[in-house]
Amino acid sequence: MRKIKIKTEKVEMEAELNETKTAELIWENLPIESKVNTWGEEIYFPVPVVASLENGVEIVKEGDIAYWPEGHCFCIFFGKTPISTDKEIRPASPVNLVGKLLGNPKEWKKVNTGEEIIIDTPSPPLFPRRGEDKGEGEKVK
Repeated sequence: MRKIKIKTEKVEMEAELNETKTAELIWENLPIESKVNTWGEEIYFPVPVVASLENGVEIVKEGDIAYWPEGHCFCIFFGKTPISTDKEIRPASPVNLVGKLLGNPKEWKKVNTGEEIIIDTPSPPLFPRRGEDKGEGEKVK
């Protein structure tokens, strides 16, 4: 599993990406910068990834991170959404699970709509990503 860092002005947390095709697309597009939207205890924001539903789920767990195909958005679940039940956390529509937060999900309550959010690697990657310099003045394609 690959680690990513999700960062705002108020919260910085690592997460692990799973081995799905959608998670791979997110990794290939790092770093990603966007603006936060909130929906109950969910943060979501547009990302430059277009993926179809891949093993979609209608119920998630606190700390799950996902991709929402309908909105082309990355989602962080840290509690109940407006359509959750007493025992279940429900996204607006099915999502592709792409990983799990490695810290306390409730920290994300500090983040508000409109704040800048960045997803990147926790430290420089071992191998250059698309668009990065290989060290010889040549870009990775």
